[in-house]
Amino acid sequence: MRSELFSTENLEKESAQPGMRLQNSKMLKIELNGEAMARVGSMVAYQGNVQFQALGSGGLGKFLKQKLTGEGVPLMKVSGHGDVFLAELAKDVHIIDLEPGDALSINGSSVLAFDSTLQYDIRMVGGAGMASSSGLFNCVFSGYGRIAITTKGTPVVLNVDAPTYVDPQAAVCWSANLQTGYHRAEQLGLGTLLGRRTGESFTMSFGGQGFVVVQPSEEPPVMGSGQQQQQEGGLLGGLLS
Repeated sequence: MRSELFSTENLEKESAQPGMRLQNSKMLKIELNGEAMARVGSMVAYQGNVQFQALGSGGLGKFLKQKLTGEGVPLMKVSGHGDVFLAELAKDVHIIDLEPGDALSINGSSVLAFDSTLQYDIRMVGGAGMASSSGLFNCVFSGYGRIAITTKGTPVVLNVDAPTYVDPQAAVCWSANLQTGYHRAEQLGLGTLLGRRTGESFTMSFGGQGFVVVQPSEEPPVMGSGQQQQQEGGLLGGLLS
């Protein structure tokens, strides 16, 4: 049987080392020898002796925070020995190595998988979200290990060495040490009162030293229950502090 389908670039990529690697730009392969965490529903194939266990948001505390905020990562624990292939709607997949002292703030919708050695929590994004339709909360990862994230298209990594502004729906992740806020990008005037809008009312602002990953696509704005509660009286900050 002959076909370009069976070319070398499409064959399964083997490695002597367990862990995460890219099978291609759209698919992650985990050569499993123990356990890892993955987004629920992201498995597209596996080989070997592998078990899958649903974990909700990764513990009671995170589960309660997810219910309050509408944010988080629906997780499953993948354990055993074998090869597991993960993907999410044909999005581009990128692997990031975290080392002790690193911390990454990431939109929960962009998390595909991560090593079980990493810790994560759901935290409020300081200064952002109140004046926009973006989420008020992000997942912050720290520790030692690998995390696989997804982007819609090829992203740009902005080095924050000057005041930086990003559309909230295009911001994928950023250095957790950055100071965040919001910035009115659209100038108010007679045109605004007459209904003429640019579609860029607010942007997220970033200050300090670090990076921001920006995808070439804007996630549709979704108002979670946390934003509704914040706008209706706002007690979430106290509940999550």
